Amino acid sequence: MTGCGTSSPNTPVTASGTLEQLAARASCTPVVSTDSTELRQANCTTADGRYVLATFATDRGQREWINEAEDYGGVYLVGRKWVAVGTQPVVAALRGRLGGSVETGTMHSGH
Repeated sequence: MTGCGTSSPNTPVTASGTLEQLAARASCTPVVSTDSTELRQANCTTADGRYVLATFATDRGQREWINEAEDYGGVYLVGRKWVAVGTQPVVAALRGRLGGSVETGTMHSGH
């Protein structure tokens, strides 16, 4: 494993799979809002709260999406070719099911 993050013994191995497979692992029935070759995105609601789950065709597409989205703030749970966006408590609960690393966006005002 490479990278500079550390993993806790309680954090599962980072999940992989299709949007539907990831949603099932997170106990969500996804409501797909974007369904294209490069990006599939769905809204999810669980007992933990609401969040957006997105899968990407490429690592580059994922990073570009995250870089743009983080300008609006929020908390991001990031896996290989997928991301979940929600509040900190929702992302913390999802991390227990999906693994991944947490990134926090910075809201820029004056837009």
